Amino acid sequence: MPQLCDLAIHVNGQQIFFLNQKILSAYSGKLKKIIGQEKRKSQIKNLSIGIDNFPGGPDGFEMVSRFCYNHGKIKITVSNVALLHCCAVFLGMTENLSPGNLLKQTETFLDGMIHWSWHDIIASLKSCESFFTYSDTSELVEKLVFSLLEKLAQNSDIATLIASSSSSSSSPETASRFRFSSSSKTTPESSKPGSSSKQWWFDDLIILPPMIIEKVIANMGACGTDNNSFILTKFLLHYLKNAVLQCKGGAKGSVLYSRADYAGLAGTAVHGVSKNSFSCRGLFSVLRIVSGFGLSRDCRAKLERLIGGMLDQATLDDLLISGHDDRGVFDVNLVIRLLRIFVNSDFLSSQKLKKVGRLIDKYLCEISPDQNLETSKLLGVAESLPDSARDCFDGVYRAIDIYLEVRIANPFLLLSFLSKMA
Repeated sequence: MPQLCDLAIHVNGQQIFFLNQKILSAYSGKLKKIIGQEKRKSQIKNLSIGIDNFPGGPDGFEMVSRFCYNHGKIKITVSNVALLHCCAVFLGMTENLSPGNLLKQTETFLDGMIHWSWHDIIASLKSCESFFTYSDTSELVEKLVFSLLEKLAQNSDIATLIASSSSSSSSPETASRFRFSSSSKTTPESSKPGSSSKQWWFDDLIILPPMIIEKVIANMGACGTDNNSFILTKFLLHYLKNAVLQCKGGAKGSVLYSRADYAGLAGTAVHGVSKNSFSCRGLFSVLRIVSGFGLSRDCRAKLERLIGGMLDQATLDDLLISGHDDRGVFDVNLVIRLLRIFVNSDFLSSQKLKKVGRLIDKYLCEISPDQNLETSKLLGVAESLPDSARDCFDGVYRAIDIYLEVRIANPFLLLSFLSKMA
């Protein structure tokens, strides 16, 4: 009589499973091969093997073990089919070993994806998060993404959006594949979300991790510089705004991503921004959202050029952007760069110049109480505008008075100020 547990499997260096060799070998070609090799090396009946990079880790392996011990039966759902499929591929659980093996069962379930609801597809994509690399390599993520886009394409506004985005895609094959799916009428109307608004899908997709959102955007043909869609840009900004909160804390038990993981999406969002679709305040809002995601110099420069060119429409609140270091409360360097862009812009009227002059004088008074503000920064802002921008310099003098009063009240700051002025 064979021993009940004659095989120890160490999965991803995280957990050890004690199982029966015969039961697992009946369903897994890979384990059958490994067990055979180990038996030839050693005469020990109780074997111990290790498996690395297993999809889903111990949780995935436990599901497979239950399948084997339950005579090849397991309840497959939209939430576990992706993991079970990847595990079956990894372990070689084909019909060569057992009729109706796990790989066949998951493939059959996935073939019915066309009848899944919108939320079913999102749930399945979300489940790929913990084993994304393997699910992406097996092209399962791409299959799910295309199914997701088919649901989006049922909305006429979204279909138009995708068609225009795909036409500018750098990958003609990807664009044509999705244009085909956009015109598909095979998806039941019952699976279509209730809202007809072109923004109904924004909140639904924010639960997906950044690498899957990148796949969605790329398959729309709107990745990076190819993004010319206002709707997709609005979605990305909505997604990134929510990501800021996740980066700060994140829900308990959730996978936490760094800001760098969102850099590609932030860049794509910036490429979709234009002065024709965003107000000056809107551009400042975009800057606040994306600035913490490690933007490339080109993306940041583009955004600052857009803002600087319409700085006469800005308000004091717009300019009061928090600094990213301990050198000051506000990002004064940003304002100096924006002023340089504004002053050097084309068709600069005297009226616009004076309007910005009044705004900057208010800004100087607002930042001057900051004890960490360097003298060079204060003067840098004041001197960024030509004399013609002001009818008088009362605003500048008032800001300097406030700046000095703060330092006179603090002997250490006064000494530091005098040493720099010497």
